[in-house]
Amino acid sequence: MFSATARTVPATDGGDGRPAFPQGFLWGAATAAYQIEGAAAEDGRTPSVWDTFSHTPGKVRAGDTGDTAADHYHRYRDDVALMSRLGLQAYRFSLSWSRIQPTGRGPALERGLDFYRRLVDELLTAGIEPVVTLYHWDLPQELEDQGGWPRRDTAERFGEYAALAADALGDRVRLWTTLNEPWCSAFLGYGSGVHAPGRTDPADALRAAHHLNLGHGRAVSALRSALPADARLAITLNLHQVRARSADPADLDAARRIDAVGNRIFTGPILAGGYPADLRADTAHLLDWDELVRPGDVPAIGAPIDLLGINYYTPTLVTALTTDGGRPSPGDAHGTGDHSPWPGSEHVRFPLPPGDTTAMGWAIDPSGLYDLITDVSRANPDLPLLITENGAAFEDTLDPEGEVADPERIAYLHAHLTAVHRAITDGADVRGYFLWSLLDNFEWAHGYSKRFGAVYVDYPTQRRIPKASAHWYARVARTNTLPAVDEPS
Repeated sequence: MFSATARTVPATDGGDGRPAFPQGFLWGAATAAYQIEGAAAEDGRTPSVWDTFSHTPGKVRAGDTGDTAADHYHRYRDDVALMSRLGLQAYRFSLSWSRIQPTGRGPALERGLDFYRRLVDELLTAGIEPVVTLYHWDLPQELEDQGGWPRRDTAERFGEYAALAADALGDRVRLWTTLNEPWCSAFLGYGSGVHAPGRTDPADALRAAHHLNLGHGRAVSALRSALPADARLAITLNLHQVRARSADPADLDAARRIDAVGNRIFTGPILAGGYPADLRADTAHLLDWDELVRPGDVPAIGAPIDLLGINYYTPTLVTALTTDGGRPSPGDAHGTGDHSPWPGSEHVRFPLPPGDTTAMGWAIDPSGLYDLITDVSRANPDLPLLITENGAAFEDTLDPEGEVADPERIAYLHAHLTAVHRAITDGADVRGYFLWSLLDNFEWAHGYSKRFGAVYVDYPTQRRIPKASAHWYARVARTNTLPAVDEPS
């Protein structure tokens, strides 16, 4: 089982030449509530910002919504059985805030909690560790109508919601994550507007980032008060592995700026005692940080955590604005349209690195994961790490035999797991790896056009079909070693 207290050192191989991971290394897969649950209006659930956003014409490709998604709400028992057949040891999933607390305040809705109670019980019966994420971007719409994350009160409401979840599930769930990728919530939701709620105010994006940090702190306090002493708490960050295109001072400054607003805006107050001075200087023309950050906020945000979750897909190559503007990099990570998700750094451009890309247009570069792990580990040597998301979208199709061959995904996973193993061998304390994603799902503004799942979902029938990568990954989880790309499962 998972250990959050004992650091282990991996063997160099599994006795047969294959790289071996530490004993007790946790192998899992991850999902998010709005992306898979469906049942959007059942059992008292009310709209979240993503319900509203996806139902707004022009916001999501093809007008797709999460109303049905992968119908996990009704098919969770079958999905847990599938996880068991694949040998997964852990399942990271998020709770729908508006399913549990429809207005974002007040008592919990027991019907909403009952779904998660049933899911957790099913997982435990199957011997699968439940890993709960409190928030994966789906703010109750009523709280957004009252100001959303740019309003301080939302952080206080989040702490109360965390306490409700802990009271209901704390006797059975040992691993808890407060927020998933708060950068996306703040800067894609309130800066570029390409994610819900679709607002485009750079100052509000910065306010949202601070209040997400404060909400994390309030949640940690609430969870510590309600959970058993052996519970372990984390936050998951999509830290950007920022690389300057050249050694030119302007490019190096561009990298510094993106590191500040992409990474240190979160790691600063959570892990290092405060917001970095350069971030405050870069954005001082947008808001008054001394007014935003009240006495007591930073100590609350910096409440100790037991683990840090890292999500990684691709590195972030940056350059200062040039006459040609650089070659733009596609994808949500850098925003689309007329509004930048990088307050104070709107002039920075994101060239597309050379080499192969995924269906998202993201560069495939496992060295970025190795560098990210080792950088974070050096800065925080006593903080265990989890890779809470890593994976890729490709153009998956069913063959005439009803199977899905996805050799590109297997190669991607093999390369990135090799990077994780190398980082552990070099001293990083990584305790587990969660594949994104278990199932094909609603991929936010891309709708159902992108498939990240190890399991293919035929949406008209909701049939689940494990791809070749699912069987390959099952072998990894079963043996705790890394087989060759083409080794039979």
